[in-house]
Amino acid sequence: MKVSKIAQNLIGSEIIKIGNQVNELKAQGAEIANLTIGDLDSNIYPIPAQLKEEIQKAYQNNLTNYPPANGLLSLRKSVSKDLKNRWNLEYSAEEILIAGGSRPLIYATFKTIVDDGDKVVYPIPSWNNNHYAYLTNAEKIEVETSLSNNFLPTAEDLKPHLEGAVLLALCSPLNPTGTMFTKEQLTEICKLVLEENKKRGENEKPLYLMYDQIYAMLTFGQKHFNPVSLFPELKEYTIFIDGTSKCFAATGVRVGWSFGPAAVIDKMKALLGHVGAWAPKPEQQAVSTFLNDTESVELFVNDFKGKIAESLSVLHHGIQDMKSRGFAVESIQPMGALYLTIELNYLGKTKPDGSSIVDSSDLVFYLINEAGVALVPFSAFGNSRNMPWFRASVGGLSLNEIQKMLPRLENALSKLS
Repeated sequence: MKVSKIAQNLIGSEIIKIGNQVNELKAQGAEIANLTIGDLDSNIYPIPAQLKEEIQKAYQNNLTNYPPANGLLSLRKSVSKDLKNRWNLEYSAEEILIAGGSRPLIYATFKTIVDDGDKVVYPIPSWNNNHYAYLTNAEKIEVETSLSNNFLPTAEDLKPHLEGAVLLALCSPLNPTGTMFTKEQLTEICKLVLEENKKRGENEKPLYLMYDQIYAMLTFGQKHFNPVSLFPELKEYTIFIDGTSKCFAATGVRVGWSFGPAAVIDKMKALLGHVGAWAPKPEQQAVSTFLNDTESVELFVNDFKGKIAESLSVLHHGIQDMKSRGFAVESIQPMGALYLTIELNYLGKTKPDGSSIVDSSDLVFYLINEAGVALVPFSAFGNSRNMPWFRASVGGLSLNEIQKMLPRLENALSKLS
């Protein structure tokens, strides 16, 4: 059947492919520790009780018609106030756009800025930038990062690629690694963006910076930094991606927001208006009310991130214990988000049936079947399948489930020779 070229060549999510196999095995009764999905088990991590009550109240009050295209004014004002209080960022309600989670906002950022063949720069590993670049027919420049910098790009890594680029896509805390920019790292990158824009003429498109900080409230002993607080003059070039999904354990509530230059935000609003990617009106009203209750927000976030930090710590120390006993494994101290970065250096090893572990994807499916442990390889985030690094997301498991899966992982790796 003939379809468009863009549909014909669109690559499906490797994470969803792995998740489908996990679900099939679970349906057959298998015990699987699913560390693949960047989601939260809502029975372990329910949304804030007050937010839930406000959502129910909004439905009871029949707030079920269309919201304004850029989001409820009450919510945009609440976001504006929170940005000022939390990050000392000054954005008016007119510089804020609400949508159904952060994904439509990332897509809208790409579509508003990028023309066919325009250069887009982003690091790998990173979440979904390769797919958004494809959907906008961009010339994608993937900048490979390394363990030495916690898989975050440095100014030195990015500098050769920014000339002529229209978009630099960054994320901190980073999905998939859970690592974060230091003030120094981000400062040097910001200087490059400003230098590049100074070179451009009035009729040239500037180099915009998309800064995804959806995990910014989920940090563990580290300070989150953003470009505009470091360099106020970057405000005219920076589009932020943020929202409720991760910080309030509200992935299914679907309320995200973007803020940035009013001219860009206005065009993003027009684009998403045609798509109809609005957040539901009752959820918008509920988030608006909840955000205004600063004390309740902080109580929830501190409790929630404490539990996530504990799960990540148990997993990290489990991997480090295996390393101390001679296993070819490594992990990076978690800094933020829901993720632990794990190295399993077993590519090329022989399985019990005599076949070889061909690549990282092969190792993933071996561990699902042999250990009941499901991870996501960095190849799902733009890297080569020959790279033995993996994302482990703890949001879908209890602490007890994480503790129980570690011996199974160890046993499965010990069978490889």
